[in-house]
Amino acid sequence: MGYVRLYRARYQYTCDGCGGTIAPREAYFRDEPHPMARYHRGETVKHVCTRCYTGHPPSFFARPPRQGAPGIFDDVSAQQQVLPFAQTVVNLPPLLLQTALVELGQRTEEGTLVRAVAVPWVEIVSFIEKNPDCLHQLPWDRVEELVAGAYEREGWEEVTITPRSGDGGRDIIAVKKGICAIRIIDQIKAYSPRHRVTANDVRALLGVLASDLNVSKGIVTTTAEFAPRISEDKSIKPFMPFRLELKDGSCLRRWLISVARGDSNMW
Repeated sequence: MGYVRLYRARYQYTCDGCGGTIAPREAYFRDEPHPMARYHRGETVKHVCTRCYTGHPPSFFARPPRQGAPGIFDDVSAQQQVLPFAQTVVNLPPLLLQTALVELGQRTEEGTLVRAVAVPWVEIVSFIEKNPDCLHQLPWDRVEELVAGAYEREGWEEVTITPRSGDGGRDIIAVKKGICAIRIIDQIKAYSPRHRVTANDVRALLGVLASDLNVSKGIVTTTAEFAPRISEDKSIKPFMPFRLELKDGSCLRRWLISVARGDSNMW
């Protein structure tokens, strides 16, 4: 399904983060991988204790019941229960921002492969869905991880985060292998709302496309906006939309939300 939810444990689980025990009826986070990750890499559901995910004990999530309503753990049903996730973690962005949003794996000549999306990725996206300004609160490296995690969760077979220096204008490389193989490069511009991406910034990526003939498409992704009428520039327009794509902050936000919900399809 590709999302994280706060649950009450039906059985005893072992935390995939710290290896501790999650007792029955205790709050925990359940991370269900995207169907493509299940199919291609055999990924399974992860159970993560509340301390690993948020730093808070399970009791933090047992909020006092409303008047006349049962408490979260007061029912006697043995069925696993989805808890009120949004209300309980709404005040935790600073803590989540300190945590990596992707799990890195093997190093390659181009950078480091993304092995999996970390648990906080979905919650960061949920904050962005509720408040678009959250996108501008992320440091540049977290924005790159956020975008890289979206590619991985969308089902791209290889997602690489390039090193900060010497990246050759490529921040993220996403690859689909097999028939109709695709290799795209994404250049991330983590800017404040008033900082616009210029035509020269986009032309720089076109230079990368010209020098790397094994790239199917180039994308410039920004948390802000592009300069007015940039898509009408005579040196840029001929490459759009099949060789070049411009993704501004609003498009980025919609894409992240779609991927988090499992609605996005890269095909």
